[in-house]
Amino acid sequence: MPLDPEKAKAAPPVRTEVSWDSHAVRLYHLALGAGVPETDPRELRYVYEGHEDGLRPLPTFGVVAGGTGGVGFQVFDHPGIDIDLAAVLHGGQEITVHRPLPAAARATAVTRVTDVYDKGRAAVLVQESTLLGEDGAPLLTQRNEIFVRGEGGFGGDRGPSRRPPAPERAPDLVVELPTLRQQALLYRLTGDWNPLHADPATAREAGYDRPVLHGLCTFGMAVKAVTDRLYDGDAAAVTGCRTRFAGVFFPGETLRLRIWHTDDGPLLTATAADRDDAPVLTDALVTGR
Repeated sequence: MPLDPEKAKAAPPVRTEVSWDSHAVRLYHLALGAGVPETDPRELRYVYEGHEDGLRPLPTFGVVAGGTGGVGFQVFDHPGIDIDLAAVLHGGQEITVHRPLPAAARATAVTRVTDVYDKGRAAVLVQESTLLGEDGAPLLTQRNEIFVRGEGGFGGDRGPSRRPPAPERAPDLVVELPTLRQQALLYRLTGDWNPLHADPATAREAGYDRPVLHGLCTFGMAVKAVTDRLYDGDAAAVTGCRTRFAGVFFPGETLRLRIWHTDDGPLLTATAADRDDAPVLTDALVTGR
């Protein structure tokens, strides 16, 4: 079997040296739609290195730190993982912030497979990547759930059940975020070069009529929106975030967020407002101090 769960979990972690500067941070934030309006001091925190409060990276920047397109996706060459990337889907993302990300740094991403779950027709790889600062202390830890179609049925643990759904009441806040038709082309510059997000022919082969926006871009947009509205625009106040990717989103559409206040923090869902609220993100939570 191309996927060997025990060998994958036993493999030593992959260490990747990464670095970034304020240019990379500003580009990432612009790719999420930051800087509108361009005279808003709260927006300038994301895109202007001369802001009086300094440049404040969102914690989701950690997933593209170093221009890798996702420092948590460094284990596909691991022993026990010989899979067709065309069968891979990004199912979920979770980030725990240990301390705010600096606007420029050198760091080390330490990535390993912690679990492999058996979903019957598919397997789920759980990858954990911790970003260590120059002093060796952790900056953030991210966990990615990667669905691999056709690799289940090996008799393993099915994994934890889904978390509770959104509350059965009207949301406390609804936010609509328009996107640019070229937004996927902008987000690619952070390091994710998958042609699904740029090449119409590749998108058609995957069953879409045009390229789709990166799931991590919609997630970053959602985290920014919650940060702006519920944490006073202070990216350093965010202590963690998570989501499940529920469906595709196309550049140029409007992302509709429904947000509920809960004891655990703001819980939200995201839908495509232009397509009858087709699900995009579910089980999304942003926590802060």
